[in-house]
Amino acid sequence: MYRGLSISLQGRRMAVSVAAPERHGDRMIYFGIIAMIFAGDFFIKNHMERTLEEGEEKEKLNGFLLLRKHHNKGAFLNAGQKRQAAVAAVSVLLTIGVAAVFALSLGMQGNRMLKAGLSMLLGGAFSNTYDRLKRKYVVDYFSFHVKWKRLARIVFNLSDFGIILGALAVALSAGRMAD
Repeated sequence: MYRGLSISLQGRRMAVSVAAPERHGDRMIYFGIIAMIFAGDFFIKNHMERTLEEGEEKEKLNGFLLLRKHHNKGAFLNAGQKRQAAVAAVSVLLTIGVAAVFALSLGMQGNRMLKAGLSMLLGGAFSNTYDRLKRKYVVDYFSFHVKWKRLARIVFNLSDFGIILGALAVALSAGRMAD
C-alpha cells in the first residue's frame, strides 16, 4: 500500500515523487504498546495479589513510591462502587469505542501521536476492564508519598498511567490536527 503520489509542476519541469510503502511493522508497534501495558499490568497485579496484604505498605525509591494493594470496586477514585455492574458495562462500552477509533486510525496516514495515544489508552482499558469482568474489582497497587494529601491517598496501577498518558497524547494530537 502506497502512502501517496505527488506530482508538482515547477516552471517547465515536472517532479514526481512516490512515498515509501507503508510498512507492516509500523502498525505492529501500536499493538506492541497495547500488549506491553496489558501484560505488564497483568503480571504486576497478580504478583501484588499474591505477595501484599490489603493495608500493607512497602516503601520504594527512598519512600517516594508506596506499594499498597487496593481493590477498587468502582471507577476512578471508587466512583460507582455500589453499582459495579454499571461501571463494568460502561468500561466495556468505552473500551469498544476506543478500539473502534483505534482501528479507524490505523487506516489514516501519519498522526503517530494519535495512534500511540490510542494504543496506551487501549492497553490500560483492556487491563482494567479485564479486572472488572474477571475479578469484579480493579487491583491498584502503588501511590506516591507526597505532601499533597489528595494525591497521596490515590492508589494507581500501570494501566491508569497508560490511560492518562494516552488521553494526553490523543488530546495533543487533536490540537495538532486542528492547526
